[in-house]
Amino acid sequence: MADASTLAEAVHALPDLALKIGLIGALGVGAQWLAWKFQKPAIVMMSIAGLVFGPLLGYALAQVWPDWLDTIRSFVQTIHLDPVNDFKDVLRPAIGIAVAIILFEGGLTLKFKELQGTTRAVRRMILVASPICWVLGTCAAHYIVGVEWDLAAMIGGLFVVTGPTVIIPLLRQAHLADRPANVLKWEGIANDPIGALFAVFAYEFIVISSNEASLFVAFAILFFVAVLSGVIGVVSGWLLAQAFNQGLVPEYLKAPVVFAWVLIIYVLANAAAAETGLLAVTTMGITMANTRFGSMVELRRFKENIAILLVSGVFVILTASLTPGVIRDMFTDTGIVLFVLAMIFLVRPIAVFVGTAFSGLNWKETFIISWVAPRGIVAVAVAGLFATEMLHIGREDGAIFVPLAFALVFATVLLSSFTVTPLAKALGLATENTEGIMVVGANPWSLGLAKGLKDMGVPITVADSNWRRLRGARQEGHYVFYGEVLSEHADYSLDHSKFQHIIAATPNDAYNSLVCVEFAPELGRHRVFQLAGPEKEENDKTAITFTARGRVLATHGRNFDSLTQDWWGGYRFRSTTLTDEYSLEELIADRGDEMDILLIKKPDGGINIVQSGEKLIAPAGSSILTFGPVRADRAIEDAKAQENPNPSGILPA
Repeated sequence: MADASTLAEAVHALPDLALKIGLIGALGVGAQWLAWKFQKPAIVMMSIAGLVFGPLLGYALAQVWPDWLDTIRSFVQTIHLDPVNDFKDVLRPAIGIAVAIILFEGGLTLKFKELQGTTRAVRRMILVASPICWVLGTCAAHYIVGVEWDLAAMIGGLFVVTGPTVIIPLLRQAHLADRPANVLKWEGIANDPIGALFAVFAYEFIVISSNEASLFVAFAILFFVAVLSGVIGVVSGWLLAQAFNQGLVPEYLKAPVVFAWVLIIYVLANAAAAETGLLAVTTMGITMANTRFGSMVELRRFKENIAILLVSGVFVILTASLTPGVIRDMFTDTGIVLFVLAMIFLVRPIAVFVGTAFSGLNWKETFIISWVAPRGIVAVAVAGLFATEMLHIGREDGAIFVPLAFALVFATVLLSSFTVTPLAKALGLATENTEGIMVVGANPWSLGLAKGLKDMGVPITVADSNWRRLRGARQEGHYVFYGEVLSEHADYSLDHSKFQHIIAATPNDAYNSLVCVEFAPELGRHRVFQLAGPEKEENDKTAITFTARGRVLATHGRNFDSLTQDWWGGYRFRSTTLTDEYSLEELIADRGDEMDILLIKKPDGGINIVQSGEKLIAPAGSSILTFGPVRADRAIEDAKAQENPNPSGILPA
């Protein structure tokens, strides 16, 4: 009878539980969107969402409400997130599975070939600075916080990670110079799985030693567990990659198969040896990242999408689980505060300065690298899981993991967000606050476009697979990429931080479309442009569908042949600065219908690449890049100049 009543209560709670799951998803994804919209770290937005719908609403419910507010109280109770009580026994395995998938996705980003192509400073940050940071962080946790050495090693290992999802927006915000930006970016990418592995090794040691084994036996078992997990991960990753290469899995099932395979390996590894699943799936991700198979790009994007959903959900859950006591400890506990200060002002600087000594970086670059070290969502997610696991095996001191993680993440993210831009400017390491453009295809018309953009102060990258065609770009002093932008080589040798927009301007319309489709997930579909293709009806079976293309460049949206013909016929690129006396409408009236408008550079440095049919808005102070006949323009300008010298602020081509 008791079982029946329990079942009835569970069934009755299902609608509320479904509402909570939907709310967590909406809050996580909504916070990510707000972070993108306002160019703020996503971790800040997700923290606010979790704190508001968790502890804040919980505090409100604990207060005495007047009877006439019962309806509002009931609504607040419905949307209040209390994960421990909402999910009960499901919470721990659910977070474990989510963290396993997050770590697998992190392993997919670690390609040894890419690290070989990076600078010596990047390799030393990963191979030298990271272990130093682990050792020093372990000492800080032991001597300052007062935890045992084994738990301190787990804390120090996990806090090696610097979140790439936080660092990359910060680099764009600060417009940091190439060398320090490159080091910080690659460190964040590589340290996610490496830091997690450090923490997993320490955790495995704690689990093994909790069985009262001697130190020698504990290390021997840990070595066996590490080898077993590594073998499971390497073999499972290699087998799956071979299955894909041999066509044993159809394309539409590859992403679901990977998802299910990760779960299976995680469960089987845990069954083979307790809590080895995290190590196995991380190794599996690294193995697949370094094994060649054709669907790697699609799988990585799918896993990124899944990881974003899981990271958002886990972070909201963990933040909502914070109690007033934990939040208070983050700001008032002397040990936690001193630990955070030590990690920021001692551990990180010492590790960076020692690790990058004689690596070619100057002191300014080394200093800003040591300063910018925001811990990310992975650190909090893994810390939340390990804290739960430590309590499960009877280690009450493991509860300190959560406040330490949140305190360090909040402090480093907020500190980096508010100081990186002024610090970069003070050190002379900030570049111009202008978005860059990569022009794919070197030909007379595109090189003229690149020169016009450069004259306007827009950072330019010219890419082509033919070295001779790049000669003009090199002579003009443009940053060039020699190689195929769609190749694996470009993934690690092309500096993606130099551009936020793509203009595909080759004679091959299908290739231009392929370039736009390849870069659209990274840059956003609204930032990839190509020249118009051959004129065809929308239902023409030989036409490329608009979903497989980029935006069509310029007001008239002309194709390569038409633009090239006009180039040789005397059309040129010119930039004009608008004033209060000379508006965009007057510019269009002066230049005539034959002129194409390609780009508007706003007074704040932001750029708007014009697409065909777009309604143009350009305030005074904007610079306009046009392509049109030269003689007519100059005749009109000369006539105006005789009446009032340079009334329009028009700049020569």
